[in-house]
Formats: sequence, C-alpha cells, structure tokens
Amino acid sequence: MQHDPSQEDINNNALVYHRIGGLIRRYRKEKGLKLLDLSALTGIKSALLSKIENGRMLPTIPTLFTIIQKLGVKTETFFSELSAEKSFPGYLLLPADTYTSYEKEEDAVGFEYQSILEQNFEGGAFQVSLLTLRPGARRELVSTAAFEYVYVLEGNLKFQLEDKIFELSEGDSIFFDGSISHVPINPKKKKVRLLVMYFFGKIIQ
Repeated sequence: MQHDPSQEDINNNALVYHRIGGLIRRYRKEKGLKLLDLSALTGIKSALLSKIENGRMLPTIPTLFTIIQKLGVKTETFFSELSAEKSFPGYLLLPADTYTSYEKEEDAVGFEYQSILEQNFEGGAFQVSLLTLRPGARRELVSTAAFEYVYVLEGNLKFQLEDKIFELSEGDSIFFDGSISHVPINPKKKKVRLLVMYFFGKIIQ
C-alpha cells in the first residue's frame, strides 16, 4: 500500500533532496508554466520559487507539498524520483559522455553547467559539476543551501563573495559557505572552466 511521504521520509538519507529543485523545474516546464504562473497558483513568491528550483534553497515541507499539489503531480511519483540509487559498489566510472547539462538560473548568461556526479553519504550528499563561463558571462549574486568548493581548471576569473573579490588563476581554488552571496566573473575574452563541488550537510567545527 502506498503512502504519502512524511517528514521522516523526506529527512531520510534515502532521498536525494538536492534534486528537488531540478525536479520541480522539469514538471513546471512540462506543464508549460512560467515561474510567475506557478507563483500565482501556489501563492509563493517567484523569487523564492526561483531559489528553490536553482538548488539555492531547500523548501519547507508545507511549501514543497503545495508546489507538488499545484503542479498536479502525485506525491508518491515525485518522491520516487528522489530515491537514492543503489548502494555504492566501491567505485564509479564516469565517462565524459555521461555528464548531464543542466540549468541553474534561467536569467544567467554564459553559464553552462554539466553534472558529473551526485552521491549520498551518511549525514549528507554532494554534487560535482563542470561550469564553463563564456566571455561576458553574467549573473546576479546568489546564495546556496550548501558548502561549495570551486577549482579553476582553465582560465582566470574574479570570484565575488558579498563585498570581497578574489582573483583566481588556473590551479587556484576556493571553499566557502554557499549561504554567502557569490558569483564568478569572467572579465576576459576567453572561456573559463571550473570544477564545482556542492556539499549538502553540516560541517563539523
């Protein structure tokens, strides 16, 4: 017998909760809805919906259930897509042609993401992505409900954390609390390639 997921289910590590935003975006687009349309249906501000879809914020349980309901998606269907994959076999081979392109901010220009790996572990989860910044790439400052590690694979860039700006060159990296507003900036005429790791969980002090 199927049941609606409870808070215990949602907090269970068997659910890959950082996929929530992308899943909501997919269902919204399948329904032919814009963010403003979903905002009108749910009564949730479009700015908040955007942060949820982009993985910058995890929704509260009531908010999540409201979105699912208004999208006309069965809760068991939605949560079945968040189920973790089979147990880790000890290694993972990741051919380049298996990387998946995805979008974080719909209004970003010149930001190209590819997901390399998403994996759960006890107490949290992580995601590894490739980010290519085209010349003139631009985006507003954002915050993320995760810790982030950024490694420069190719090129030079500026990385802004609130009012601080860091100059990063190939081989440099930066680790930070994603709740700090941030944006990578490519002021050059060449592309920049970054390896970005998102850690969803608590950091032990």
